[in-house]
Amino acid sequence: MTAVVTSLVGVYDADGTIVGELRYWLGARVGTAHCELCVISHGTFRAKRDWRSFVEACAVPFVTHHRDDAPSDVLAALGPLAAVGAVTSDGVVLLLGPDELELCGGDVERFAQRLADALAANGLPAVSAPAAASPD
Repeated sequence: MTAVVTSLVGVYDADGTIVGELRYWLGARVGTAHCELCVISHGTFRAKRDWRSFVEACAVPFVTHHRDDAPSDVLAALGPLAAVGAVTSDGVVLLLGPDELELCGGDVERFAQRLADALAANGLPAVSAPAAASPD
């Protein structure tokens, strides 16, 4: 029997506090901080329109956490950050690690395709349609 995907989870390689957010934002501009999931999901100041559309189109919830507020079982399963996984009836399954996220080049549509491919490679059902490109 195939595991049931109850949600998708992404963990940013950044802290979620106000100080952490500011530290990441400044660090990203001067080259001292980098998170591929942030690059995919956010523009300079807010979530990308394509990202919001992608998350809304998912058949299961897509939840994001920062490294300092992610559940310990999710952090243990995902390993190095940033990463995306599936929360299934059998536990958390790593789908995309930092290297796979980097291959998306910040593009939500490429991310959606890589995510679909990773779900299939893990024998998990598809949970969303690829994102449609739209301007930010």
